[in-house]
Amino acid sequence: MACLAKGETELRRMAREDRAADAMYSLGIMYSTGQGVPLDLVQAHKWFNLAAMMGNGEARQWRGQLAAEMNQTDIAEAQKQARAWLGRGDAQRNGAA
Repeated sequence: MACLAKGETELRRMAREDRAADAMYSLGIMYSTGQGVPLDLVQAHKWFNLAAMMGNGEARQWRGQLAAEMNQTDIAEAQKQARAWLGRGDAQRNGAA
């Protein structure tokens, strides 16, 4: 279930600390619609991709629909950002700064 009643800052905290797929999905919705944040398809794809990796099936569908509207360069950038986001979380969990 989406967490759209929460703000971007709280959703980012939930995504980072709890690896909450619903928070990631909600961030994807926000960025894909410009709801409370600037419209940004790269950010939307990144968050849908992360949510899909955490098991959110709706995010997988939205990611596919979004990718059909994006060019390959933007999709690659979104994927790069998703990998970097995951890498930062791994480093934090392993005690790195």
